[in-house]
Amino acid sequence: MKIVAVIPAYNEERNIGKVIRDVKPRLSEVIVVDDGSSDATGDVAVSSGAHALTHRINRGQGAALRTGTEFALRRMDADIVVHYDADGQHAAEEIDDMVKPILLGGVDVVLGSRFLKPGTNVPFFRKVVLKGGIIFTRFTSGLRVTDTHNGFRAFSRAAAEKIKISQDRMAHASEIFDQIAKNNLRFCEVPVTIRYTKESRQKGQSSLNSFRIVLDYFVGRLFKS
Repeated sequence: MKIVAVIPAYNEERNIGKVIRDVKPRLSEVIVVDDGSSDATGDVAVSSGAHALTHRINRGQGAALRTGTEFALRRMDADIVVHYDADGQHAAEEIDDMVKPILLGGVDVVLGSRFLKPGTNVPFFRKVVLKGGIIFTRFTSGLRVTDTHNGFRAFSRAAAEKIKISQDRMAHASEIFDQIAKNNLRFCEVPVTIRYTKESRQKGQSSLNSFRIVLDYFVGRLFKS
């Protein structure tokens, strides 16, 4: 089975090298999508052993995931596509847990959940925003999940081909749930670790950004209908 990671990255020069070195032993290939970075993210990705794709401008995480996933399917013939963040928040050793349910044939999609992990250290205000996202997702997609804006996911090839990401920015996360429901894809959640650092907290989604995500989501649905 060819397992390929897609890592969207924007100005992650300081983190991307270690992230790639951590995940490579557990994967067949690593794709980094440099989403219009102004630093050396792409160069570091290549020197660390990843395939680097480049957006000339910053288009957003959804667009980067779409670019990387299409490349993984069409150019690398991936059997499983793993979405993984570039900031070092995820634990590479948990990739095995993420892909196992797909390898066993029980599900099409595996979603990482920080709220299934004992002793999670989610900052209070981040937790409030995320819980709001869970309620929103259950309302819009009908899926009962415990975490929504978690960038750690795994897809079988069939699922990755069916899920069409059209939202360029962070509303893609809600769109993925809609696509899972629409295509009747089998899914499960797996406990994952999120390492919160000062840098990752500063880069995280604020309450104001959450309103932008909701607006983008509904505007996107309007144009698709």
